[in-house]
Amino acid sequence: MAGRGRAKAPKNPAAEAVAAGWALACSHPMFAYIADSMGIYRRPSNLPSDGWARVDSANGSVEVHPTRLADPNEWAWVFAHLMLHLGFGHTHPLKSWVDVPASIASDVAVDRFQQTMKFGRSPLILPVNLPSGREESLAELWRSGTIPPELFGCGVAGSANCVTRGTVNSWRGEIDWERRFALGLTNAVAAAVDVAGGARSSLLDPSAKLKPWDRARKWFLSAYPLLGATMATLTIVADADLARGWDIPIAAVDPTAGELYVNPLAQYSEREWRFILAHEALHAALAHHARAGGRDAYLFNLATDFVINGWLVEMGIGEMPDGLLFDPQFKGQSSEEVYDRIATDARRYRKLATLRGRDKPDILANGGRVTSTGAGVDLDELLRRSLGTGLDLHLSQGRGTLPAALVSEIRALAQPPLRWDVELARWFEEMFPALEPTQTYSRPSRRQSATPDIPRPGWFTPEVPVDVRTFGVVLDTSLSMNATLLGKALGAIASYARMHDVPAVRVVYCDAVAYDAGYLDVDDIAGRVQVRGRGGTILQPGVDLIERAEDFPPDGPILVITDGQCDVLRIRRSHAFLTPAGATLPFRAKGPVFRFE
Repeated sequence: MAGRGRAKAPKNPAAEAVAAGWALACSHPMFAYIADSMGIYRRPSNLPSDGWARVDSANGSVEVHPTRLADPNEWAWVFAHLMLHLGFGHTHPLKSWVDVPASIASDVAVDRFQQTMKFGRSPLILPVNLPSGREESLAELWRSGTIPPELFGCGVAGSANCVTRGTVNSWRGEIDWERRFALGLTNAVAAAVDVAGGARSSLLDPSAKLKPWDRARKWFLSAYPLLGATMATLTIVADADLARGWDIPIAAVDPTAGELYVNPLAQYSEREWRFILAHEALHAALAHHARAGGRDAYLFNLATDFVINGWLVEMGIGEMPDGLLFDPQFKGQSSEEVYDRIATDARRYRKLATLRGRDKPDILANGGRVTSTGAGVDLDELLRRSLGTGLDLHLSQGRGTLPAALVSEIRALAQPPLRWDVELARWFEEMFPALEPTQTYSRPSRRQSATPDIPRPGWFTPEVPVDVRTFGVVLDTSLSMNATLLGKALGAIASYARMHDVPAVRVVYCDAVAYDAGYLDVDDIAGRVQVRGRGGTILQPGVDLIERAEDFPPDGPILVITDGQCDVLRIRRSHAFLTPAGATLPFRAKGPVFRFE
């Protein structure tokens, strides 16, 4: 005999209407933040038979009448009434559930607001003209007089008070309902603007059920082409446990993983989340994680924050949350320029905080995970292309003027980076301008056949003494230097020196001590170098030797070739550094750094 299947539970129309009404109330942008900390339950309770529901201001739990039948729109009105009580600050014991005039005055204030709001349908029979005036004034008036009898049914808890007060949850603490309501009001205004602009069908658009950061991301995808492609490339990760474990109080970004982390417990409006997401997206798309070089990572992060926030404020993207870094004095400057300025007062600026907190960069170094180099490079390229594509769309659609510094940075990202040898060649051109030939009669040219009796001046390139047109090379010859790469670098130096009419170079070899090789012909530099491998590298004595040499020109530049495993250098004249790719200097370089591969 076949067994019987389990019978389906009968439908409960009352519970279904309550759930539908609750979903309707939560979908309204004004109540999105308050509803996040509330919940409903149906069970036998002490709620009067004429009541609908009441809320506990300590934990946000809503007690619903277990058997009352009503339309979802009526339940939505009831839940909105309770949420407004919390948002209006009707949570103090002395205000609403001890003092009857104050309780009725608070109900009147909420009902007046709901009449103008026109949300849901009131199940109560309310007077057509509710008393006007402030709650405090009405309560004081009724304490000394008589409360109009038709006002006793203005609450949704029947003869009881709409707001009760239980025990505060120790793990969550006191909930700031008024701040959450303020965020909801801002959210509702932004949604109304979107409705007027056609970006949203109605205030109760299904997208309103999304979290505020998801709605902010959706806005970029649909209404802001500059960052739309970048937002599509990044994955938003909203995980409270991950945010707590990685110390992310608000947000951070991992460009190599393509993930943007937000703390779901951070309470911000949708417009503030637009600002936060745009901030982190620009960090990733502008490759700030790869541009720090040998600079202090945290100070460079602060410098980029100043620059990005200045751009976002100028463009009017969202609303900047309180506490973020912004200083008008840095307007129009690049991140590198801002870094040079704040580095002079590093102790003061280190006290400032990023979106990840004080002394914690919000640009994560791969999130603590291992990602293949090839994938990271491809993702970086994708982020750069997405920002460039967004800029073209933004300009072609006439979506508004952008900061010139931001446009120039995006354009620069679209260009392939210069090879290190090209940058080195440019440095030689700046240090040693080409010798211009001159005409002189001391060396006449051939006479023209038409006028053989008239002498013509000849072209002559003057010879420059070595001690005038030369430069110094401080060469790290320790064992940590790669001999093959070193040969490439020296070969390039010799080639560019010969092209710029530099006959000889003053060379000092350094590892544990400095060895003065004197002036060497530029073609002999590579052949004379030996990797000695005598322990730690100390370069400052070599720099001092060249700077103090009597036969070295006082304005002669110095080129330091090292792998970065050296002491902190103090160089008082024009200089540059040539290091292997991936090497970092143990100090902030004041001259250009060329990284050979």
